[in-house]
Amino acid sequence: MFKTVEWKKTGVVMIDQRLLPEKEVYRTYKDYKGVAGAIKDMVVRGAPAIGVSAAMGVALGAAKIKGKDIKSFKKEFEKITSLLASTRPTAVNLFWGIERMKRVVEENLALSIPELKKRLIEEAQQVYKEDIEINRLIGKHGGSLLKDGATVLTHCNAGALATAGYGTALGVIRGAVEAGKKIAVYADETRPFLQGARLTAWELKKDKIDVTLITDNMAGYIMKKGLIDAIVVGADRIAANGDVANKIGTYSVAVLAREHKIPFYVAAPLSTIDLNIKHGDEIPIEERDSTEVTHMKGRRVAPLGIKVRNPAFDVTPNKLVSAIITEKGVVRNPYKKGLKALFAK
Repeated sequence: MFKTVEWKKTGVVMIDQRLLPEKEVYRTYKDYKGVAGAIKDMVVRGAPAIGVSAAMGVALGAAKIKGKDIKSFKKEFEKITSLLASTRPTAVNLFWGIERMKRVVEENLALSIPELKKRLIEEAQQVYKEDIEINRLIGKHGGSLLKDGATVLTHCNAGALATAGYGTALGVIRGAVEAGKKIAVYADETRPFLQGARLTAWELKKDKIDVTLITDNMAGYIMKKGLIDAIVVGADRIAANGDVANKIGTYSVAVLAREHKIPFYVAAPLSTIDLNIKHGDEIPIEERDSTEVTHMKGRRVAPLGIKVRNPAFDVTPNKLVSAIITEKGVVRNPYKKGLKALFAK
């Protein structure tokens, strides 16, 4: 089984998701700047995986700090966390992972510098282990919502590649399969980065789960034909009221789901829920390079000089979300009350 991101003595090792499915290449990053570049350039992507990678990047950077007193250590540590925090603005797990590592420093100021570095490495490894367990719990809770024989539509990739392992949306599908249910999947290709075509289809094929690939603009047709029983997607940030930021095109799928009376489920860990954001309009939306739209595999497919928009995410309002699946259970509307209650469990 492949590993999305892994801590090794040689550095942080990641599978290069830009090259899948043609090549399965693992890259080793030996400093935090390399990890930051990998996050920004989408060698690694998916909110939970970004959070784990950020934690490992912080630990890697801290391990190489030369300062021998806490004041100089904290000064260099701030540079490390600031650079990593600047890589992807929408995925809240990035900031969650970094803040968790910051707390380790603030809570262990009495330790020697070598002991503090060791503690940070241990924390990054713990974040990795917890993510896998969290995803399995999401899969267990979400899998119970899918009936035996169901056909599920998913958008983008929220599988093992988007997490430390197992997955959120694909974790729900895996959870149902592990419970003995027969599940088939339709995967949107997910333009412009083709996470569905390249990554989701690759993962499900590896797991021998029945998967059919469609272009994004086929989803409505497939729903109208009565071929979809449920939709499951991941999330990059969930506001306090249950508005969901996910890969661009998710909102369109949610609108179509409402029209065709198909349940629309969002699977995400608590670390993706941002109670400091009141509603979706406050979620920052990353705008990526125009060449992702104008080019395919390095070849231009659009006219020179054409104006381009390339928002990486959109926001689905809570009224279109049937349920949010977390490691602590399933929440339905009213989301503001239900999501807040999860943190008290």
